[in-house]
Amino acid sequence: MAKRKFKEVSAFSVAKYLQTSGLAKKRVEYRRRQIIFNQGDACGSVLYLQQGVVKLTVTSAVGKEAVIAMLVEGDFFGEGCIAGQPLRTATATAMEPCSVLKITKKEMMRVLHDEHEFSDRFVAHMPKRNVRFEEDLTDQLFNSSEKRLARTLLLVARYGKEEEPEKIIAKVSQETLAEMIGTTRSRVSFFMNKFRKLGYIKYNGGMQINSSLLRVVLRDK
Repeated sequence: MAKRKFKEVSAFSVAKYLQTSGLAKKRVEYRRRQIIFNQGDACGSVLYLQQGVVKLTVTSAVGKEAVIAMLVEGDFFGEGCIAGQPLRTATATAMEPCSVLKITKKEMMRVLHDEHEFSDRFVAHMPKRNVRFEEDLTDQLFNSSEKRLARTLLLVARYGKEEEPEKIIAKVSQETLAEMIGTTRSRVSFFMNKFRKLGYIKYNGGMQINSSLLRVVLRDK
């Protein structure tokens, strides 16, 4: 009996789909430290981070600011609008030059209804992203600046999303890293030198992050 041949189907890629003409979107470039949206702005679009790092912060009535999440390439944000959220509940700031796709609420609702593969990936993304938001907030509240720096470097290097044991990331200044984790540039410089001496990072045409840096995050003290 002849064996049936099955056509191999390639995995659905959200990033590739978002580049197609089947989705109405607008690409916007942001400079370092530029505000993408402010807490309290009207909430009418979903955003997808193509390149760069974005910080989400909330500000209390008395002006106290807290970092609630760090977003990297491949993350959606601002999706509260499709759940009926009228205003942005956080401020999104570009921590380095960023490329962002803006998709209107109406278009996003259409795509989620019509494109089932995209809808499945988006729905699967949400709980994972929410878990990471909780981890980001816990990191800010309870972890040392050394652990926060190590975790931020691993996030920017997309640790766990690629197979390579070491990843070269775009140049991120120590000043930017200090802003990301809420410490001083001198502290970042101290820990970066420590990580380099231990072999966790190295500079070779960019910052090269070794997966062994995870030891700092997992260390009890």
